[in-house]
Amino acid sequence: MLKRFSLLSKRTLLISTVLILTSFGLARYVFDKNDVILEMLLGNLNQFHYSPLKVDDAFSEKAFDIYLRRLDYSKKFLLQSDVDALSKYRKEIDNQLLEQKHDFYNLSLQLIAKRIAEKEDWSKDILSKPLNYTIDEEYETDWKKTKWSQSEAELKNEWQKMLKYQVLASLDESLNKQETALEKKDTTVIQLSFDTLEAQARRKILKGNADYFKRLKRISTKDRFSDYANALTSVFDPHTEYFAPKEKKKFDQNMSGQFEGIGARLMQKDGVLRVSEIIVGSPSYKQGELKAGDDIIKVAQGAGEPVDITDMDMEEAIELIKGKKGTEVRLTVRKSDNSIKVIPIIRDVIEIEETYAKSVLLENKSKIGYIYLPTFYSGSAYGARRCAKDMRSEIEKLKKQNISGLIVDIRDNGGGYLQEVVEMAGLFFDRGPVVQVKGKNNTPLNIMEDRAPDVVWSGPLTILINGNSASASEILAAAMQDYKRGVIIGTPSFGKGTVQSFFDMDQMLLPQFDTIKPVGSVKITQQKYYRINGGATQIKGVTPDVLLPDPYEFLDRGEKELDNPMPWDEITKANYKEFNTINYANVVKKSSIRVERNSQFALIKEQANEVKAKRDDTRYNLKLDKFRAEQKQYRDQNKKYEDLRVEIKGFKADLLEEDKLKHANDTAKAGRETRWVKNIAKDIYIFEATNVINDMK
Repeated sequence: MLKRFSLLSKRTLLISTVLILTSFGLARYVFDKNDVILEMLLGNLNQFHYSPLKVDDAFSEKAFDIYLRRLDYSKKFLLQSDVDALSKYRKEIDNQLLEQKHDFYNLSLQLIAKRIAEKEDWSKDILSKPLNYTIDEEYETDWKKTKWSQSEAELKNEWQKMLKYQVLASLDESLNKQETALEKKDTTVIQLSFDTLEAQARRKILKGNADYFKRLKRISTKDRFSDYANALTSVFDPHTEYFAPKEKKKFDQNMSGQFEGIGARLMQKDGVLRVSEIIVGSPSYKQGELKAGDDIIKVAQGAGEPVDITDMDMEEAIELIKGKKGTEVRLTVRKSDNSIKVIPIIRDVIEIEETYAKSVLLENKSKIGYIYLPTFYSGSAYGARRCAKDMRSEIEKLKKQNISGLIVDIRDNGGGYLQEVVEMAGLFFDRGPVVQVKGKNNTPLNIMEDRAPDVVWSGPLTILINGNSASASEILAAAMQDYKRGVIIGTPSFGKGTVQSFFDMDQMLLPQFDTIKPVGSVKITQQKYYRINGGATQIKGVTPDVLLPDPYEFLDRGEKELDNPMPWDEITKANYKEFNTINYANVVKKSSIRVERNSQFALIKEQANEVKAKRDDTRYNLKLDKFRAEQKQYRDQNKKYEDLRVEIKGFKADLLEEDKLKHANDTAKAGRETRWVKNIAKDIYIFEATNVINDMK
């Protein structure tokens, strides 16, 4: 849950900034950028975090464990001796920070760089010759169950098994394809020898690993420092984070659904950045010369010197292409006929349509509206879209179709802006509290209310949630549940009940430190939020009124599985009046009967047991015949689940006519929307939500 930094006065901020900087900068004239960032991070956390921590030996131990896990989570690079060398600092990180020493951090960088270089050579060597698939040995795929290798020989053996596992997976796929073709007498599939297929599989894995090591080597010291800084912030709670400038920029783009660029979808193939699609209406579309299939080989900022982006990291290359609205980028591209052309494009604001709310008209005995909301987005830029406003617009569109009920789908919605969910909840009732927000110590409780007098939708309402519905999604679901305004359907939510604010650390630096800008931002947990019934969603989440089977219901997931989650608690109930229009007992009973009789839900229950079994059994036999037998068993199991994505009798989904017209000139967009609608018509959870709507009527 995000909240704009507006609670603190400028005076408070100025005092805290002076305190932070005086502790090291003005007194010592230390201008090491990383030291400044760490001092500011810890100073801000001590001042503003909901539950400040003492930076001591206990803090050091937690930070050490988190950082080591992030440094080498798979335990495939460092040796036990490396871990032992680093472990000397297990209780010393607090002292290293206080004294501005970098011994631990620098040693970690040296060790990981050395080990990555070694493993790249190992990978090439192991995959350079045929592997032995007759050895009866097992490979453990769950790193949590493994230990650090005691010697290079032991670790190299682990790499041998890991690479063999990867090759076997590819080899089995090829062998299965050939065998299936033989059974079906399909002559279009050329039958190759085992040795040829094995060599092809090794080349494929070698190529994949080469790309993997390229990405590893492109991890900069800035990226490594961010990992270290975030190991420190994660001791406070899992949602307090340091954002380097480029990461903050990405975050803002994701949360606003907008970025400034040229409007071309890109992909990387064999080290070349290729245009896969031109977004209709974008600067690239209007300019007209850049086409899908073009390879971008150089990028220039206006009349500046072109930069060769061949083999450049894709994200780095894309950052060169993006830029401020109104500025020019010149792309040197290789066309499909191998001709070279320089294409100038003036950048503009591009909207990421996948971020925004969208609707569909459903039919199941009656017309029912369906709105999909992927995130609670908002933006500070002029004209930026807001999800509460878009939700209002989608409801108004659906009301024109004379719908009898409304489904809001916030499955896999990880949250977003706090004010947006308060305004959105108010679309479904006439004024009242939505969520209670509590700050640190004795700060007054803030009861956030919807004060708008209008109700946009007063009819039957259901909210779809799952284990990835978090934060703002949980506020919306909890409010509708507490008011008894709608029926919550699906599986228990994530359990994130905290509120974060962003602090731009550049704005806190005094002029003496301008030379080290930009330093980035820190997202700090400042508040916890509570349902209007007084309970927290933290850890516990929201339990649906209509609980449906879930393939992952037996797995440990959610907030409680993260590093150092804040605890659950409760406060006094807010003053609100419940609706008395829904017979919940009747709705739950009817749904339960349908679910018990439904073959698709029976399959999901069966799938849940198999998912748990696979999660618990993470070892794979690397002997060819045994590996293939296991894979065949998994394939046979998965064939059963094909019935989970079939058309449902009597259930239809269709785009509204005005949306069809909007996408008429964009064939790629229209194709994506058509596929999306077809999948909705096969979604058993959405279908059951329509049944619940009919029961509510």
